[in-house]
Amino acid sequence: MKSHMSVEILMNVTPQETRVAVVENGVLQEVIVERERRRGLVGNIYKGKVSRVLPGMQAAFIDIGLERAAFLHASDVTQLSDGDGDEPTAEQGKNDNITQLLREGQQLLVQVIKDPIGTKGARLTTHITIPSRFLVFTPNVFHVGISLKIDEEAERQRLRDVLATMMEGSSGGYIARTVAEGASIESIRADTDFLRKLWDSVRERAATAKAGEIVHEDLPLVLRTLRDVVDDEVEKIRIDSRSTTRRVIDFAERFMPEVAGKVEHYPGERPIFDLYAVEDEI
Repeated sequence: MKSHMSVEILMNVTPQETRVAVVENGVLQEVIVERERRRGLVGNIYKGKVSRVLPGMQAAFIDIGLERAAFLHASDVTQLSDGDGDEPTAEQGKNDNITQLLREGQQLLVQVIKDPIGTKGARLTTHITIPSRFLVFTPNVFHVGISLKIDEEAERQRLRDVLATMMEGSSGGYIARTVAEGASIESIRADTDFLRKLWDSVRERAATAKAGEIVHEDLPLVLRTLRDVVDDEVEKIRIDSRSTTRRVIDFAERFMPEVAGKVEHYPGERPIFDLYAVEDEI
């Protein structure tokens, strides 16, 4: 007889840091910590405005509302083209002149691929990618990719076939991450649903955003945990911050409705990490 697996997730939230503990049958399995000041900009999507085009450097400076203008090289500019369904519908602008790709004053969606450092602004791309647990969604490229770390050809082909069916009626393509190896069709479908809803919300925000505004922030730890850790075995997600609980429930109701009912605020006097002696274990 199979023993019942009980998994709880405890979230301890303070202004300085967030700590997440995964507890299985009362035993601590994993602790993840994110410090607020360490969170970078990589993955964030902005409505950018071209402030200067630099033909000599094959690049442009883009205003994304930060202290310093960000940097976009021609090789990171996606040029949309007509695809036939089997090939990407977008090509990286490696062979294109920056003056043919961008003009001053132009507005475009850009994603940060490198944080600002010293006197250098952030490095950008227009080749947007949005990750989920098993997949990466590529809204501008209608194409299926498989992680190179999945080396068994039969599994690579299975994932290709699954993703090809998921792409029917989709506005973009998918890359299977390494953890997708062996994932069920239901799990992959749940990921594609999540990604489509998330991309729709990014597009809605981008449509009304002004130049220099952020339209999508890379998910903080509490929401990444929902995306990457929570599965059918998780019975409860307890959070010791009322405002974070509200935010997590709002996110779950919108993107992962099957999870929303598992989230609850922990109002106890004892610190949440004293449950199951998590603090002692740490």
